Amino acid sequence: MTRVREDLAAKIPVMMHKTDMIRNIGIVAHIHHGKTTLSDNLLAAAGMISEEIAGKQLYLNFDEQEQARCLTINNADVSIVHEFEGKEYLINLIDTPGHVDFGGDVTRAMRAVDGAVVLVCSVEGVMAQTETVLRQALKEKVKPVLFISKVDRAIKELKLTPEQMIKRFTDIIRDVNILIDKMVPDEFKDKWHVGVMDGSVAFGSAYENWALSMPYMKKTGVTFKDIFDLCSTGRSKELAQKAKINDVVFDMVVKHLPNPKEAQHYRLPQIWKGDTTQGIGKEMLACTEKAQTSYMVTDITIDPHAGEIATGRLFSGKLVKGMDLYVAGTNGKQINKVQSVSLFMGPERLPVEEVVAGNIAACTGLKDAIAGVSLSTDPTMEPFEEIRHVSEPVVTVAIETKKMGDLPKLIEVMRKVAKEDASLKVEINQETGEHLLSGMGELHIEITTFRIINDYKVDIKVSEPVVVYRETVLQRGPEFEGKSPNKHNKFSVIVEPLPEAVIKAIKDGTIPADKRIKDKKALAKTLEELGFDKDESKSVVTIHKDTILLDMTKGIQYLNETMELFIQGFEEAINKGPRANEQVMGLKVMLVDAALHEDAIHRGPAQSIPASRNAVNGAMVATGVTLLEPMHRVELNVPSDVVGNVIQELQHRRAVIENIDQHGDMSMVVGKAPVAEMFGFASAIRSACAGKVLWSTSFAGFEPLPRELMEKVTTEIRTRKGLKPEPPTAMYYAE
Repeated sequence: MTRVREDLAAKIPVMMHKTDMIRNIGIVAHIHHGKTTLSDNLLAAAGMISEEIAGKQLYLNFDEQEQARCLTINNADVSIVHEFEGKEYLINLIDTPGHVDFGGDVTRAMRAVDGAVVLVCSVEGVMAQTETVLRQALKEKVKPVLFISKVDRAIKELKLTPEQMIKRFTDIIRDVNILIDKMVPDEFKDKWHVGVMDGSVAFGSAYENWALSMPYMKKTGVTFKDIFDLCSTGRSKELAQKAKINDVVFDMVVKHLPNPKEAQHYRLPQIWKGDTTQGIGKEMLACTEKAQTSYMVTDITIDPHAGEIATGRLFSGKLVKGMDLYVAGTNGKQINKVQSVSLFMGPERLPVEEVVAGNIAACTGLKDAIAGVSLSTDPTMEPFEEIRHVSEPVVTVAIETKKMGDLPKLIEVMRKVAKEDASLKVEINQETGEHLLSGMGELHIEITTFRIINDYKVDIKVSEPVVVYRETVLQRGPEFEGKSPNKHNKFSVIVEPLPEAVIKAIKDGTIPADKRIKDKKALAKTLEELGFDKDESKSVVTIHKDTILLDMTKGIQYLNETMELFIQGFEEAINKGPRANEQVMGLKVMLVDAALHEDAIHRGPAQSIPASRNAVNGAMVATGVTLLEPMHRVELNVPSDVVGNVIQELQHRRAVIENIDQHGDMSMVVGKAPVAEMFGFASAIRSACAGKVLWSTSFAGFEPLPRELMEKVTTEIRTRKGLKPEPPTAMYYAE
């Protein structure tokens, strides 16, 4: 049984048809800035929890690990009805995680929503993850509004005067608008700023259940002075009745965030590259209910009774029990039957007859669904653009079963875990029984292994965590020739680093990392603008991960027939680099010459693929392969008297201190440290600061490993992988 009130359970299925009256929103913020506490208050408005415990229950943290750790790990969805200016609106809300290790959930949620309530703590201000979640929202053309939270703490603990409070709000609003300016799409420059006067900024205390905005002040006559007086004298219950937080926040959402029809009109070209002038593209642009179904899955949850539940955004048409959906991009080969349709209401689900365009829906029966997959009633539908995550899995553990008999079960569980959390990377070696699990950080891995043991009941041994590196070259190298095993086929390759601007364009999706290059002219134009010369920009064969393959040859016989095999060998070489079998990144690979046997049987896969792989790997070794290590940006808010301890702790971990800012008796220390040196940092930094520290990390990309550590780290990685300690020489690939 769902806890939603009967009147709302009856209203929601009716209201989902009124597209103009729908708002799809996400609540996003830095960790511990109060997202789930705010969500509690908004749920009280839906009658799902008592107003008395709103802000304390953390209802959307219903997972056992979320409750134990007091942080949000998974996205949680709920639908609420709110009255504004005499009309009722349906608000589909997603509460997202704030911890950097679970940033993938935020990215996926941003595909499902059209607006975001960005929370910033009035005590801590704009933090690292605030910038990250704003970037994720704006990249998907999700419009932000701002809620400044924990104002009660600023009044009671920091003893700020009303004037100081207003200055603090002004600084936070300015900082958020600077971030918006930096990242907002050009068409919304100056339009998506947040401000107090128009009501796109609200402030309050989710814990004490009150909030205020300029329009609410005008409507109710409650002033900032009233708020200050009531809060500072401990009359928060009286305050919560005068300035109801759910009214203030939902009024802001309804007034300033777009409905699905408005949003899809400008969002669709950003997230879908098909033809929007006809067919399903035109129907999605208009968010049409009586149309072909287009549904993008953004989340998978495993229910012990219902099995896999796919949650996602419905862009056109409807979802009805029993209907068949095709997986887009498979030409109708993969068909899934919808077994049930529902709306998530926190930990519960509200079964409905159908869900229509513009809403967020949950379905069972979609066996081929994974986060990011597109489903449609049209077998020829172009899939939605891939969801691009800000961070990458950079920490790995090896997992083994304690009993050999549990191995088949573990393989099945690992597949489920990877499906449930698209940010995880799972590699299964069925021969050795070793399974590699890669995640965003220590906490991500720890929580996943906890679930394997406790939720899925598999007894496992987990290795110490190790760091995922990347391989690349830092200069242009000599031409290198790779031969096939029969010596009848030869490929000559030159490698050099890709320009930083090109790598960035691949990562943010400006250049599609896709085997099928659909528009070669547009790609060539983009690459020329980013520094490629004219011949190179026209010679792109494929883009794999963030590495580009160019065919610079002219008139080589049989090359067209062999190119697919060459690409396969190239991809194998990129997936496992020559130095330490780590993934290669940021490489430009140029095929400059080839000699192929005239008889097709002598240039088949067993010959051409090894020749291609040897050519790429050998060219890298001949140029000089460098390992790149993942970095974290670290921000620490500490009392000024322990700054020396903080700097010392960071320097022990090869960190570079980038900035130290002082605000009163508190200092903000910003640095960049290798992920490899950050294991055990949480307890070490608390010890160094006697517990008086607020800190956070965010992924800061990959940087070259210091030369003096190269041999040591290479040997460690190769030994761990069961390879010879010394990496192969160029001669090894030339033979």
